[in-house]
Amino acid sequence: MLDNGIKEGKTNMFGAKEYVTIYTTCYDMCTQRSPYNWSRDLYQRHGETIENYLTQTVLPALREKTGQGGTILLAELQHRWSNHQIMNKWLKKFFTYLDRYYVKHHSLPTLEQAGLRHFKSHIYDGTKAESAAAILSLINEEREGEIIDKTLVKSIVELYESMGMGGLEAYTADLESPLLDSTRDYYVKKRESWIVVDSTPDYLIKAERALAQEKNRVADYLNNASETKLLRVCEEELLEKVEMQLLEKEGSGCRVLLANDKSEDLRRMFTLFSRLEKGLNPMADIVQKFISSMGNDIIDKRKARLETEKDKNDDPKFVKSLIELHEKYLGVIKTDFAGHSLFQKALKDAFVEIVNKNVGQYTNAELMSTFCDRVLKSGGEKLSEAEVEENLDRIVQLFSYLTDKDLFAEIYRNQLAKRLLNQRSASDDAEKVMISKLKMQCGTHFTSKMEGMLADLAVGSDQKTEFDAKLKQHNSKLDFSVQVLTTGFWPTYKSPEVVLPEQMSTCMGIFKDWHENKHAKRKLAWIHSLGNASVRGTFGKKSYDMQVTTLQAVALDALNGGKTLTFTELAEKLNLEESVLKPLMHSLSCGKYKVVTKTPASNKINSTDSFKANPKFSSNMRKLRIPMASLDASHNTKRVEEDRSIAIEAAIVRIMKARKTLQHQQLIAEVLSQLAFFKPNPRVIKKRIEALIDREYLERSKDNNNQYNVSSPPPTVVLIGILALA
Repeated sequence: MLDNGIKEGKTNMFGAKEYVTIYTTCYDMCTQRSPYNWSRDLYQRHGETIENYLTQTVLPALREKTGQGGTILLAELQHRWSNHQIMNKWLKKFFTYLDRYYVKHHSLPTLEQAGLRHFKSHIYDGTKAESAAAILSLINEEREGEIIDKTLVKSIVELYESMGMGGLEAYTADLESPLLDSTRDYYVKKRESWIVVDSTPDYLIKAERALAQEKNRVADYLNNASETKLLRVCEEELLEKVEMQLLEKEGSGCRVLLANDKSEDLRRMFTLFSRLEKGLNPMADIVQKFISSMGNDIIDKRKARLETEKDKNDDPKFVKSLIELHEKYLGVIKTDFAGHSLFQKALKDAFVEIVNKNVGQYTNAELMSTFCDRVLKSGGEKLSEAEVEENLDRIVQLFSYLTDKDLFAEIYRNQLAKRLLNQRSASDDAEKVMISKLKMQCGTHFTSKMEGMLADLAVGSDQKTEFDAKLKQHNSKLDFSVQVLTTGFWPTYKSPEVVLPEQMSTCMGIFKDWHENKHAKRKLAWIHSLGNASVRGTFGKKSYDMQVTTLQAVALDALNGGKTLTFTELAEKLNLEESVLKPLMHSLSCGKYKVVTKTPASNKINSTDSFKANPKFSSNMRKLRIPMASLDASHNTKRVEEDRSIAIEAAIVRIMKARKTLQHQQLIAEVLSQLAFFKPNPRVIKKRIEALIDREYLERSKDNNNQYNVSSPPPTVVLIGILALA
C-alpha cells in the first residue's frame, strides 16, 4: 500500500481506520510477552524494508538519470528524496510505540534517524559528488545571467543539510567546500579579464554587483552559514588581490577620482575596500598624499608670486585657498568616506604638513592671524555676521594644525590690541566668539590674556564716565580721555618720552591725580605711541578734521603757525629719537595726505630735512585719517622663545617630580607629548635639561650618563619660580 501510494504521488495515503488498524497491529506485536514479542523483529524489518526500497527502486532510477544532465539528475533526486521523507513519516507513525519504548530502552537510533541513515548510506553517499557538481554548474549558469530552477536547487541543498543528522557537517564538506573552490576559480577568471579591460570605477561596479548577487544567492537557496565564507572568497579574489592595482590604476585610480570629484565612485571604493581587513589603509595613504600635493601646489603658487611681488604679512588669497582646500576635503571625508577615523587622520597629517610649511619672510601663523584681523576689523573684509563666524570657524580649523600655536597667539594678541585700542574692531561679539573658539581648541591658559584685554576695555568705559565729570570741573578745552590697561594682559610697546603741549600735559596731570586717589597702589605708565587725537587744521580757506596719533598731533602742533623746523630742531623740541621721528614725519609729509612739506622734496626722511605746514594742501574729503607706521613689530620673536624655554622647563619639572628617574629619550618623548602649543627641537629640550642641571634641580645618574634623577633635596625656590612662570 505504501509503495503504491508513493508511486501514485499521494501524500495522505491512509485513512483514519486503516491507520488505526495498522497501528493497533504493531502495538499488539510489541506488547506481548516473550517469546511472542516482535519488537526486535519489527525494528529489523523496518530497516530491511527501507533498504530494499532504496536499493531496488530508488538507486536504479537515479543511475538511469546520471549522465542525462544536471537538472534531470537533481529533479529525480528531489523526487526520490521527497518520497523517502513520506515513507519515513508513515513508518514512524505506524511504529510509534516501537520508537517510544523498544528503541529508547535499547539506545538504538530512532526510526526517523534510521531511515535517514539508510538513505545516506545507500543513496546520498553514492550521488553526492554528481549532485554537487550539478548544483555548481547551475550556479555558474546563473552567474552568467541564465535563469535556473532555484526551487529545485533549494530542495537539494535541504537534502545536504538533512544528511548532517542535525548538524551541517555533510553540507559543509560535500557542498559548501566544493562551492567555495568553484567560486574562487570562477572569480579568478573574471578578475583577470576585468582588470585588463575595465577602468577602476567600472571594475568596482562589477565587483559590487557580484557581491550583491552572491549575497542574494545565499538568501535564495543556500544555507545562511555560507554567506560569510562565500563573500570572503569573492572579496579576496575581486578586491584584496588587486587592491593596489585598482587604487593606482593610471587614468582611473583613487587620485584621479579625487582630482575629478567623482563622489559616487569614491563612495563605492570606500564601501568595498572597508570590507577588507586593513583594506582602507592604502586608500587613506593615497588620500593623504593627494591632499598634501594639492596643498603644496597652493604653497608653490605663493612662492612663484613672491618672486614678482613684495612679501607682506597679509595674503588673504593664500589663506582662503588653504581654507577652501580644507573645507572641500573635509566634506569629501564626511560624505564619501563616512567620516572614517583613518581618513580624518589622513586629512590631519596632510594639513599639519601643509600649514607648517612656511614660504617667504612671514610664517603661516602670521598670515593666518592677519587674515583673522581682516575679518574682524572694520574696513577689512565686507562680510555678514554669519559669514564672519563661518570664516572664523574655518580659520580655527586650520589653526588646530599649527605646531607654533604660541607664535599665532602672540601675533593675534598684538593685532587684537591694535583693533581694540584704535577702535577698529567691527564687532565686540565677533571678538568674543573668536576668543571662545581658541579657548575651546587650546584651553583657558591660551586665551586668558586676550580675555583680560576685553575685560580692561569693559571696565575702562565705566571709569571714563566718572573721569569726564571730573574733567568738566577744570574747564578743559580738550576732549580728553584715557584708557587704563593692565600690563600683564597687553603686549609691550615702545614708550617715547615726548614733550607734550601744555593743554595735554594739564589734562594728564588731572587724570593722574584722579587715578591715584581712586587706585593708590597702581602705577601709571603713559604709552603715547598708542594714543590718537582729532586735530582741526586750516589750510588756506578750507579746514579739515584729521584723525591722527598722539605723536602726529604733537608734531603738527610744533609746526603750527607757519613755523619751519629742521629735523634736528624738531627732534630736540619733541624729545624724540631718530627711529621714532622718521616714521612720524614720513606719515605727515610723504603719505597720501601731505599736510606737511619737507625740503628737499623726496619720499625718504633724512636728518638734514626741514619741515613746515603745507599751505597748498587740499582734499575733497573734510575728514581725513592719516595712518602712521607702527613703531612696534607684529610680534616679539625673542619673547616667544623665552616663553617657550620657560614652558619646556616647567614640563621637565612636572615630569621629573612625578617620575623621579628617567632615561634621556623617555624624558624628551614625555616633554614633547605635554607641549601642546609648539613642537620644540629635541636639541632645545636638551639645552633646557642642561640648564636645570646647572641650577641643581636635576642631576645625571652616577651609573648611567643618559639617565636623570631629581636632585635631593630639590632647590624649592627655583622650582616654585619655574612653575609660576609656566
